[in-house]
Amino acid sequence: MCDLAASSALNELAPPPFIAVIPARLASSRLPGKALLEIDGQPMVVHVAQRARAAGAQQVIIATDAQAIMEVAHQYGFLAVLTRPTHLSGTDRLAEVVEQFGWSDDTIVVNAQGDEPLLEPQLIQSVAAHLAHQKACAIATAAHPITAAAEIFDPNVVKTVLDKNGHALYFSRAPIPWARDTYQPDWSNVPAMSAPPCTVYRHIGLYAYRAAFLRRFPDLAAAPLEKAEALEQLRALWHGERIAVLITHHTPVAGVDVPADLARVRQHFAAIAQGKHQEKT
Repeated sequence: MCDLAASSALNELAPPPFIAVIPARLASSRLPGKALLEIDGQPMVVHVAQRARAAGAQQVIIATDAQAIMEVAHQYGFLAVLTRPTHLSGTDRLAEVVEQFGWSDDTIVVNAQGDEPLLEPQLIQSVAAHLAHQKACAIATAAHPITAAAEIFDPNVVKTVLDKNGHALYFSRAPIPWARDTYQPDWSNVPAMSAPPCTVYRHIGLYAYRAAFLRRFPDLAAAPLEKAEALEQLRALWHGERIAVLITHHTPVAGVDVPADLARVRQHFAAIAQGKHQEKT
């Protein structure tokens, strides 16, 4: 077995000051208007904002292109700002927010996706802390080990490999690292594989950035690898930026992309509410 460089435990690092920005669009091709869809009596984006607040963020800002999301944010006591509707990514939207507020270059900004209503506050805090302690890095993110062949060979599951310092070498939809003596070209043996011969890390789409990087990001040309894999973080690696990866052994609950995800998350909240009700009776 080989170990691809690990990282800090979630509770090891002291929480630094950080700002959480939640990019939230009203348009969504697979689930229209999902930021405002109700979960346990509240809009999805509000759940995310509450979790960012619980993580200890100095400020929580919802960055949107829709007046309806602005109004909901204010209704629940959260700051929201209107950003341009032409942004191609959430990172571009964060860059506009950095300019609007004029934050110093060393400000740590956490991008909490507006479709992650079950995002753990501890993980948000830990990724921010990880970046604060990685002075040579402009970005921090997270990953966790996976062993199931179905996940390793699933192109919708993004994998990452790290160097000895826990910095990302690459992200891919392909199974990396490729275990030459175990995996077969046609992958016919994969369903019977009990465990991968080398640690495989699944990337968790949570990022902390230094504001200086977000200022640079809109001017960075899209990278060929980014286009091939459809993974925006490869742009940063292509241009020589370092990404620190926090390893957690806690598997996060997936976010909401399609109607089936929404039903799953609603069931999760309903189960929690039922459990609390039973505790009281």
